[in-house]
Amino acid sequence: MKHRLLSPGWVLLHLVFVAAVATTLWLGWWQWERAQEAGGSFRNLGYALQWPLFGAFTLFLWYQVARMDLRKPEEERSDAVVSDSGVVSDSGTERASSPADTGVGAARDSARVRNRPLVPPPAPPVDADEDPELAAYNQYLRELGEADRNRR
Repeated sequence: MKHRLLSPGWVLLHLVFVAAVATTLWLGWWQWERAQEAGGSFRNLGYALQWPLFGAFTLFLWYQVARMDLRKPEEERSDAVVSDSGVVSDSGTERASSPADTGVGAARDSARVRNRPLVPPPAPPVDADEDPELAAYNQYLRELGEADRNRR
């Protein structure tokens, strides 16, 4: 698995991260030198302390990206796809959900595979019989919209 981190794309990414960390450390050192000069200010000192923090964040991001990429194949193998009648296993065979599947593992799988629409469906229209105030308000909004379209 670790050989994935030595692929050409990852080697380029490693070089970018190393260059970013080296640059932030150099900028921190440069700002420290500027703060020590006669014309230096507290702003230079602040930047001298800030640049190494940017470098530390870059190292943290590098670690997280590598960890996420190494973890991805394991999750792809263990993912299950839910169909209408049951759960499709990794081999593609369908098995029906049973009461034995209601344990902790089933709850984890159902939480992982939950398919929800990104936007909720629109509410059904309201008739004047159901809510006369809301229907009158909706009619008022329709009239305003039509008047705006006619004005253009």
